[in-house]
Amino acid sequence: MYDLIVVGGGPAGVAAGVYAARKKLKLLFIADSFGGQSLVSAGIQNWIGTVEVSGFDFAKMLENHLRAQEGIEILEDRVIAVSKIDGGFKVGTQSGKIFETKTMFVASGSRRRRLGVPGEDRLDGKGVAFCSICDAPVFAGQDVAVVGGGNAGLEAVVDLIPYANKIYIMERNDSLKGDAVTQEKIKVNNKVNLIFKAETQEILGDQFVSGIKYKDLNTGEIKELKVGGVFVEIGSIPNSDFLRELVELNKFGEVIVDPKTQITSLPGIWAAGDITDGVYKQNNIAAGDAVKAVLSIWDYLQKV
Repeated sequence: MYDLIVVGGGPAGVAAGVYAARKKLKLLFIADSFGGQSLVSAGIQNWIGTVEVSGFDFAKMLENHLRAQEGIEILEDRVIAVSKIDGGFKVGTQSGKIFETKTMFVASGSRRRRLGVPGEDRLDGKGVAFCSICDAPVFAGQDVAVVGGGNAGLEAVVDLIPYANKIYIMERNDSLKGDAVTQEKIKVNNKVNLIFKAETQEILGDQFVSGIKYKDLNTGEIKELKVGGVFVEIGSIPNSDFLRELVELNKFGEVIVDPKTQITSLPGIWAAGDITDGVYKQNNIAAGDAVKAVLSIWDYLQKV
């Protein structure tokens, strides 16, 4: 039986792994990749101590730091099931492996939220995109729409500016929600057009995206834009399904944690990062919360 199983290869998971290894815990680290959602970022400029780093380099930096630790067992796999047993938990992976552990730290992050409108699934990869850093060059010289005015949407716009001819930001509220610095950067660019109170109804096209249909929430009128691509940037869904029967979740599916220790409603399981109900989804905060959690886990293991 392990002392601790850490789930997730983003900043929270890696921070937990590093601290747990330094505490000489019998540790299993399970992740199917490193870097978390930052993997697709062109440039991360707010990771403290590093002026700028690409998402790819950031992921390698995290992985290298983890692998430099002694006495840590790393498994490239995905956790799909967790159950309570005497003295701890049984953990099942996608590859069919089963492990037992006294405690768990979960930082399995989140996945991109979809619009759920006609045309989205049919045209996925044919003009509908969810990764601007991956796909922006494909839309060179074209008009595109970015659905979502939060940080994800604004970062997509920044990625698209060097390539696209015209960029429409479609936001269903009456203002943008992303970082003020990024807002300033895009608002002064003449390629960018803001459309507020816009609710996407359908993505149009036969073999490839040809437009987007939306409702003007001010007037109720249905309008269309001719675009060659639609980037869906409306947030994320927590990867918490395998914990659903064990710990308390909020209405968004986020794991509810005690902010002092990151412990969940079930003693023996801690969580941090995008999977939790923490207000601010930031790399630095996720890593700090993970360190806090491992120190709490260490105290817990001294008493069991």
